[in-house]
Amino acid sequence: MSQDLDAIDRRILNELVADARLPVAELARRVGLSKTPVAARIKQMEESGLIKGYRAMISPMKLGLSHVTYIELRLSDTRESALKAFNAAVRAIPEVEECYMIAGGFDYLVKIRARDMADYRRIMAEELSTLPHVHSSSSYVAMEAVVEASAPPLE
Repeated sequence: MSQDLDAIDRRILNELVADARLPVAELARRVGLSKTPVAARIKQMEESGLIKGYRAMISPMKLGLSHVTYIELRLSDTRESALKAFNAAVRAIPEVEECYMIAGGFDYLVKIRARDMADYRRIMAEELSTLPHVHSSSSYVAMEAVVEASAPPLE
């Protein structure tokens, strides 16, 4: 890790990843310190940018978004202006859960969630295929989530 973390910091982070609403008093009890040093450690990790924020984890399945597809996108132009235009446009598509620029046989890997195959087809036709500079795509439908991590391991 690029930031020096001791065993207590890692325990604090693991507890917060499991339950970000954990009261500081309970968190302090679990890591074996008093409230004041635990609060100070959390504040320092927030100020350093290690802790970027807190959010509610919403179940996509409970929202009916059970269809997960990964799409390889190849662009017709990979100059900086084209990449910037693509990046800005893909960020505006609410169904895009993740998007990574890739070094390899294609340019971007996109993860989307949809209600079903018809919804995926609509997203592909109306949103992804119309993104700036998209030349071609290949899609891979996920059958089952075997591992889904919400945070990196802190060991």
